[in-house]
Amino acid sequence: MIDSTLSKLKKLPMGQLLRFAIIGVLSNLAGYLVYLLITSLGIGPKLALSILYPVGILLSYFGNRNWTFDAKGQGISSGARFFLAYGLGYVLNFLMLVIFVDRLGYAHQLVQAAAVIVVALFLFVATKFFVFPKSASQ
Repeated sequence: MIDSTLSKLKKLPMGQLLRFAIIGVLSNLAGYLVYLLITSLGIGPKLALSILYPVGILLSYFGNRNWTFDAKGQGISSGARFFLAYGLGYVLNFLMLVIFVDRLGYAHQLVQAAAVIVVALFLFVATKFFVFPKSASQ
């Protein structure tokens, strides 16, 4: 019965969103804690973002490809689309730091926490409909 319920949850878009959120929360929480640590050691916020973002991309790609969107057979083309989407997510995150920290003077810790949410929503939509579009119809 549990397997049947999990199988049905896996096919629902809300199930995908929940799985995407679980992977996102775990990877972003770990990334955010490391971000706070390395910025406290004197590394600037934008450099810290630039160092940590590629690691987050790799973790997210494999977790979302295999678990969230069940797209294990979608090789290189989905990988290229994934990295493009996450590259745009990086640009969005970077611009949020430039605008809200450098220009408007907000604390980088708060801006980065908000950016995690904004970028995650953007990336869910991009991943569902652009990176793994076959799974969008399931």
